[in-house]
Amino acid sequence: MMNEIKEPRKPLIYYYLIVFLAIMLFNALLMPIIAERQIKEVDYSTFMQMVEEGKVDKAEVSETENSILFSDHDEAVYRTGMIQDPDLIERLTGAGVSFTGEIIQQASPILSFLLTWVLPFVILGLIGRAVSKKVAQQAGGGKNALSFGESNARVYVPSEEGIRFSDVAGVDEAKESLAEIVDYLHNPERYREVGAKMPKGVLLVGPPGTGKTMLAKALAGEAKVPFFSISGSEFVQMFVGMGAHKVRDLFNQAKKKAPCIVFIDEIDAIGQSRSGRLSTNDEREQTLNQLLTEMDGFEDSTGVIILAATNRPESLDPALLRPGRFDRRVNVELPDLQGREAILKVHASKVNTDPNINYTQVARMASGASGADLANIINEGALCAVREGRKIVTQEDLEESIEVVIAGQIKKNAIMTEKEKRIVAYHEIGHALVAAEQTHTAPVQKITIVPRTSGALGYTMQVQEEDRYLLSKTELENHIATLTGGRAAEELIFGSITTGASNDIEKATEIARSMVTRYGMDENFGMVALEKQDSQYLGGGSTTTCSAETQKHIDKAVVNIIREQYDKAFNILSENRTKLEELADHLFEKETITGEEFMEILEAE
Repeated sequence: MMNEIKEPRKPLIYYYLIVFLAIMLFNALLMPIIAERQIKEVDYSTFMQMVEEGKVDKAEVSETENSILFSDHDEAVYRTGMIQDPDLIERLTGAGVSFTGEIIQQASPILSFLLTWVLPFVILGLIGRAVSKKVAQQAGGGKNALSFGESNARVYVPSEEGIRFSDVAGVDEAKESLAEIVDYLHNPERYREVGAKMPKGVLLVGPPGTGKTMLAKALAGEAKVPFFSISGSEFVQMFVGMGAHKVRDLFNQAKKKAPCIVFIDEIDAIGQSRSGRLSTNDEREQTLNQLLTEMDGFEDSTGVIILAATNRPESLDPALLRPGRFDRRVNVELPDLQGREAILKVHASKVNTDPNINYTQVARMASGASGADLANIINEGALCAVREGRKIVTQEDLEESIEVVIAGQIKKNAIMTEKEKRIVAYHEIGHALVAAEQTHTAPVQKITIVPRTSGALGYTMQVQEEDRYLLSKTELENHIATLTGGRAAEELIFGSITTGASNDIEKATEIARSMVTRYGMDENFGMVALEKQDSQYLGGGSTTTCSAETQKHIDKAVVNIIREQYDKAFNILSENRTKLEELADHLFEKETITGEEFMEILEAE
């Protein structure tokens, strides 16, 4: 890990004022109470006896409080109640007792000084120091609570245990782009001789969980230079101008520690486009303007590299993305098959695993998973091994962890009726049978009718042999047919339909609509974009870019595509009804079957 630097700060003047006021309050309110507790209560006869014996030095008679305070020669203080005694003054006078002056209520001058000044300073000084340290830690980087305009970026220096490029897998292209920056920070003269300049800013773009922040830390670990880390949201302040001041303070700190790397995570929090806003002078815009100015204000020779990450690049202001500010854009995409395998091995090296695990097969099953998802799969596999009482993680643990991530935990107390269980069995076999009878479809890996906590009563897992980047119209239509196979099997066997196909309907509709509006696969519209995708990396929806009349035709085209594929799936199941019933009975009995079992029964004569 990187070691964070927290600069020590002197106590604020505010704490000195607080301590001083607290001491004054202590002397005014608490000291009388302490002195009061040092007064000894005695009866009147004891008082008279001490007067007669000459032990009383001073006395104070208070008729309003109906009491007498007196002290002996050792300055100990006593109190007694008054009674009707007309000879009291004569007795005091005869014994030489002074009863007209103020009585001394301190037990000792030294004790009084310690209690009045020394003890309050010690106690309240310790409290003030502890509060100051706590507030500084909460403000970040040793800053105090009232330093609104100071940057609270966390500053790290490299350590031997820091993250390196070897700890980041599945993003080889991104590492190659960042490796040049490491070489530049170590050998700047090599680039100056040729006249080459390093990019002032590098923007990491990609879906959540792909390792953008980890790449930034690995870059700092490889470069072995100070690393400033701050989130874009930390620049957004309540008071106008404070965010801009934070930006200035951050860049001033970076210049002092150059060469260094400044990493701004989620930069879209302050870098959103200024076009289309009603307000043109708000705090966010001033912060962005200051950031643009600072990025123009330092020379390439300073050795300050700005690194930023976002998963919403479409929302960033064009002025922020122009050459001279963020010169280089590094796409950190979801890993491919080889990348997923490498990521699994990196995370698996941190747990006890079976040496015979087939990581390629696990990577195929985890198609579309990000680096964070794969790390979670390894951890879930380790937890599964612990639950089973094993000390190593096996292939079965990892496959089960993928199912947990996809469909949730097994619902052990879920009890389906025999009829519901049989309907689910036919539904899942309908999916698998339609997929197997078509070409260009992923092979079936597993079929189960065990309910999961996600709400699924069963599922059919298909695993691609390799990653696909281009899908033909036929492949998309076959996928839709596979999704409709479950509902078609219900209607064919039972003559009725259930609510179990809700998720299938949603996926089939999404694919069919994309075929019409985005992929240009409808004969009536051709190569015309009818929808615009929002938030590419955040799984956002789409915005229609056509008229209401055209939208009606789109809806009809989507319905026609799904209806055609449903009819195709129904015909496939009708032609293979015997196999459908045989496979459904086998699944009903076993509850879970593998793809090999399914194909053996399907291909048997």
